Amino acid sequence: MLFGSCFCLFLGLYGNDGLLPARWQLRYSGKSLWELLLSSPSLLWLGPQLGLDTHTAMELLCLVGAALSLAAMLVEALRDSVVFFCLWALYLSMCQVGQVFLYFQWDNLLLEVGFLCVLVAPLTLIRGSRGVREHDRVTFWLLRWLLFRLMFASGVVKLTSRCPTWWGLTALTYHYETQCIPTQLAWYAHQLPVWWQKLSVVGTFVFEIAVPLLVFSPLRRLRLGAFYLQVLLQVLIILTGNYNFFNLLTLALCLSLLDDQHVNFWRRKLWSWFLYLLELTVWSLMIFGSIVCFDLKLDLTKNGISSSTAFTYHQFNQFLKTVTIPAIWIGVLSLTWEMITAMFRCACVSGFLKRFWGTVQWTVFATAAAAMFTISLVPFTYMEYDSNARLWPGVHRAYELVDRYQLVGSYGLFRRMTGVGGRPEVVIEGSNDAVSWTEIEFMYKPGNLSAPPAAVAPHQPRLDWQMWFAALGDQTQSPWFTSLMYRLLQGKQDVIELIQTDVSKYPFHQQPPAYLRAHRYRYWSYPQRWWRRVYDEEFYPTVHLGNTFLESMLSQYGLKDKSPPRRMSNTTVAQAVRWVRSQARGVPTHILIWTLIACSATLCLLQGLQNRNNHPERTPLTHEATLLSICKHPLFL
Repeated sequence: MLFGSCFCLFLGLYGNDGLLPARWQLRYSGKSLWELLLSSPSLLWLGPQLGLDTHTAMELLCLVGAALSLAAMLVEALRDSVVFFCLWALYLSMCQVGQVFLYFQWDNLLLEVGFLCVLVAPLTLIRGSRGVREHDRVTFWLLRWLLFRLMFASGVVKLTSRCPTWWGLTALTYHYETQCIPTQLAWYAHQLPVWWQKLSVVGTFVFEIAVPLLVFSPLRRLRLGAFYLQVLLQVLIILTGNYNFFNLLTLALCLSLLDDQHVNFWRRKLWSWFLYLLELTVWSLMIFGSIVCFDLKLDLTKNGISSSTAFTYHQFNQFLKTVTIPAIWIGVLSLTWEMITAMFRCACVSGFLKRFWGTVQWTVFATAAAAMFTISLVPFTYMEYDSNARLWPGVHRAYELVDRYQLVGSYGLFRRMTGVGGRPEVVIEGSNDAVSWTEIEFMYKPGNLSAPPAAVAPHQPRLDWQMWFAALGDQTQSPWFTSLMYRLLQGKQDVIELIQTDVSKYPFHQQPPAYLRAHRYRYWSYPQRWWRRVYDEEFYPTVHLGNTFLESMLSQYGLKDKSPPRRMSNTTVAQAVRWVRSQARGVPTHILIWTLIACSATLCLLQGLQNRNNHPERTPLTHEATLLSICKHPLFL
């Protein structure tokens, strides 16, 4: 999904005539290849040796990544550590030069998950082994730890940011209409009563702060409860927002909370009454705590439930100070337990050579898991300064040493609610006479008042997303916007296709506009039609080619070419990349991505049916092996 999505965008974003040409990021200063890789770990340094310019090399990496993912999806032997390392290296290479368009939190999350897949997946290409290995639970534990960090931090930052809408429980009364690319269901969700929206915010805090603490619970039903609540949250986000692959990736992480017994329902044993009462007590305390902390009461006058934040910022900060260090120690104890039990299983393996090889594997992967956990403590404690300062200095040095490889990240989605007082939208207008102006409509972001919100996920239209961020500030905070205006005045088709894949729908497809300007509007959901808006202010003044302001902005932001681009190569590889690009041109990217997903799923289904017919007597895998195979699957990445 991701490699295909990026392939369709990279020419307009990073081509020689794109918004931020990638070749500007790679400076060949006479250093050796090894020195270049150390300074910026990217396979793109190999481009010139293949006769490729930088953006063509990026497209080649996308095609290789997509082909490798599809091959691994269809061939079980390719779901291997080596293959996942290649996929991780391919995406890391692109992120090194991707700048603002590849700098979203989910890009960092994908890189971290991708590297964890290297540790979780088997080395089948080397040893041909299958099934569950003794150290699997140790590396698999890292997925739970990442899920905990992701969800817990996402909840905490909403309150540590002191955003008045999160503290006032009114954030969701704005969220559905002000998020980047809403869905049609978001329009309906926005119409729900205020008491329900406030109750939903309470639920968000519970799901993201309290429930993640159950990830490491020794009681399985508490972990299963956490799984279903997190799945519910992610599904609701998918239905009401276009957040590309982020929610699908989070759902895959949630699979780490399942176990054998839960899937094999028919093999359930009688549950212990003691454990049942203990689990019921935990859930009851969580519900009671939610009622007390958010002052939940039945409001018969409004036929709903009233709610308000019943604690102060200082009290929450004290809670955070109290819980952060214990949460780390719970993680330490949980990981240590997994390591000890895995070591014990290695010791119980029959046969000296198998026992020796299992112990060697355990040593390598347990060390890797401990290292990943240790360096992840630095970004995890960013949300609480005192805890971060108390970390051993060696941990900080280790994190700084590997930071360039983006092995671990700091997360905290929806820190502040934007768009209070109306959704800001930048509308670009073009003209040939500076008198009559025509709006330039984007494919995905809101613009046309009567156009329904688009269904885009899992594709991410990265220019549309950055247009949303640009609208939150002024044009000086988004230097790439000047490049966008410049390329549209030049009539560069690669950039135009980022706005409208079908160029005929672009109002100036026959002749570039002589003048461009941009205004900011405030948008609101409207019952009679999808949107209503009012004019806010000028975002970008009227410019034309050769305009003094435009030229000064291009120079200020370093967006003017200082050297001519490398001459287009005619090698076989370059011609193949250009041919694939020409075949994909003109097709809306989200439709292309869904077509690829449907074809891949169909191939997997047919392959599964064929294998079932050919091997009807095959013994089914245990759930542990099945679960590991799911999380090693390319769709996980």
